[in-house]
Amino acid sequence: MKKFLKIFGGGVLVILLLIGAGLAYFVLSYPKSEPAANIKIELTTERIKRGEYLVNHVTPCFACHATLDSNYYSLPPAPGTKGKGGTKIEEKGLGTLYVRNITPAALGNWSDGEIIRAITSGINKDGEALFPMMPYLDYKNLAEEDVHAIVAYLRTLPPISNEVPKKQLDFPLNLIVRALPEPYKPKPRPTPSDTVAYGKYLTTAASCHFCHTQMDNQGQPLPGMDFAGGNELRFSSGTVVRSANITPEYDTGIGAWDKAYFIGRFKEYADSTDSHIPVAKGGENTVMPWTLYAGMTEEDLGAIYSYLRTVKPVKNAVEKHPKTNGEK
Repeated sequence: MKKFLKIFGGGVLVILLLIGAGLAYFVLSYPKSEPAANIKIELTTERIKRGEYLVNHVTPCFACHATLDSNYYSLPPAPGTKGKGGTKIEEKGLGTLYVRNITPAALGNWSDGEIIRAITSGINKDGEALFPMMPYLDYKNLAEEDVHAIVAYLRTLPPISNEVPKKQLDFPLNLIVRALPEPYKPKPRPTPSDTVAYGKYLTTAASCHFCHTQMDNQGQPLPGMDFAGGNELRFSSGTVVRSANITPEYDTGIGAWDKAYFIGRFKEYADSTDSHIPVAKGGENTVMPWTLYAGMTEEDLGAIYSYLRTVKPVKNAVEKHPKTNGEK
């Protein structure tokens, strides 16, 4: 019996050593990273203007990296908070996340190459993997000139001092996240005359797929449900809103919409009055940043519409505001 226990204990020890070695190899090998590019981006007027447009209306960074005002429809950024970050997200099985400060107060000691790597590869200044709530898996498809424009504009933001704690991810998510980043391989931006290709580029930059596609409990898109909506997003109050079906399916998607109507749905929030529509306490709201996307040009919105007309139609009726526990 003692001999058996000795052999058994030795076997367990070997297994534990192998597991430990495997984990050590994984931690040392991931995230897959390349050194940040040694680059200094020239802050030209044209580049900053392009970056301002992308950050405010296309990507759109301030749908997360600001204090969002829930008193108004679509949660516009509160004045004076653009870039400050700090929002806390806590969920069982996920851990605790904090939206980062992206003003010069936090990024002042980052090189341009380090900011580029964070945006496109999901790796921060310290070589750590970012959680993909920061949609670098989409931003890796940005053209190099657009990434440079975003960095140039971020350099011009008013610095806001706001110390943000580090994330604390639960196991095994803390390991899974390490395996997601990959080196950035720049591609050219499609010409606007190629409307569908350009629309796909903008749709990816705007991370439409991120919200408008249901995910499984591992955070992977459900097969065959691209852009079909139904992804649940929860407000801090506990109420739930589901993303819309934006496939060209006629009855449950946007198949009945023509281009002018699609563009108009965004542009109705473009002026200062309609970008600040009060919402009564407990009233229906949305996390869809209409007021930010409303600043896109009609040409760019039209290109997105043209691309969405080419995706697979999926019949999926979505109840936008489902009742939650305790509601009648």
